Parts: sequence; structure tokens; C-alpha cells
Amino acid sequence: MDDHTAITVPSHRPVLSEPMWQRSTGLVAYPDAMAGMRDIIGHLHDHSDGERVWLLEHPPTFTAGTSARPQDLFNPLGFETFEAGRGGQWTYHGPGQRVAYVMLDLHVPHGPLPPQDVRAYVTALERWLIAALARLGVDAGRRDGRIGVWVTDPDSGRDAKIAALGVRLTRWTTWHGVSINVDPDLSHFDGIVPCGIREHGVTSLRAVGNTATMQDVDLALAACWPECFGGALPMIQAA
Repeated sequence: MDDHTAITVPSHRPVLSEPMWQRSTGLVAYPDAMAGMRDIIGHLHDHSDGERVWLLEHPPTFTAGTSARPQDLFNPLGFETFEAGRGGQWTYHGPGQRVAYVMLDLHVPHGPLPPQDVRAYVTALERWLIAALARLGVDAGRRDGRIGVWVTDPDSGRDAKIAALGVRLTRWTTWHGVSINVDPDLSHFDGIVPCGIREHGVTSLRAVGNTATMQDVDLALAACWPECFGGALPMIQAA
């Protein structure tokens, strides 16, 4: 994920029901996730299906946003790389990182989120991540002039990114979403300049001494959804 936005031309469609939450087991290849998101938003556009939040993990993968620079990719381990189609720069996905792809119709409001307001949508995603991390006992927040959600590393005392977001809008339907580093191999981030930021590191829940599991993270995300996007407490289903 990377905290930037790509937008295409909007259209109009009716109000849909609350998002369905689905969780995939195992690792989902990045091209399969992209194809799945395209299918879901295609059904949203023709009104044949509803909104979705898709929880998953990827195999080790580097993805390039529309602003990614070739010199920021090192990739010494030869991980697969893909064009993401979202805004932003390089990012890493891999086992131990919770990815939540969010597919919403922004023609309509979602709780406190007003319709057709990209900035408010990005802010809502940030608030969602920060609230979920707080529920897990982690003090995280934004940093002026920097993208992502950050914590203070307990060893170095420096800022480190623990969660990221990157979105794309197609006819006011959102796709891509957010990621939280639960317990990934942090050395894998050395294959890129994450989100183009060289002077600050990347961390995880486990690295800051938090023992939350992937299921704990999912439950925290679900519990904090209503305050950020409205509706009832989501029920997570198997994908």
C-alpha cells in the first residue's frame, strides 16, 4: 500500500447494503487479488453485487504505484514485482502482513464519511487503522508531511511505519486499501525504498512487543469499522 490516490471518471448508482467482509486463508497471489477486485467493482458498477472488505495475505511481492521510481527498487531476493495501478510508489506485501482491500461506493455516505470526497475517504482509512491499533494497545498516529501510520520504535526512539494505505477510485468505486504489519519478515522491506521514504524505518506489531495475532487484528479492524464508516459490527466470513 502507498498513501496516494488514482481516480477515474465517476458515474451514478443506487445505495447498496453494508459491505460484506471476507477473509481468505493461505496466500493470495497479487494478480489473483487484482482480478478479484476488478470482478467485485465490476459487479458494483452494474448493481449486481454489494460492497466488500477483503482480508488476505500475499506471498512476498513488490508493487509499484504510479509514482514509483526504478532506482527505489533493489530486490536482492528476486521477489515478483507488479504494477499496482494505484497512486504512490513502491510497497512490499508478504506473509505476516494483513492486507484489507476495501471496495465501497462513494456516491453515498458511509456513516461520518460524506459522499464523493476523496480526502475524507483517505482520512477515514487512516482513522480506522489508528483506532484498530489503539484497540490492540498500540499508540500509532499520523506524522506531518509523511504518508502512512507511524509508531515510535521502543529501541531506537525513532519513528517507524507500522501501517500503510493506498487507494484507487474507478467511477467513484474504491479499491486497494490498507495494510498492517503484524509479523512479516522486516528484512524484506530492504528490497525497496518503502513509499519513497529513505530516512525512516518500517516496523511491525511483533517488533514493538505486541503479541496480537492476525485474527486479533481482523477483529480490531471489524470492531472499529462502524465508528469510521457507519453501519453495524461486521461479521467476517470465509472467502
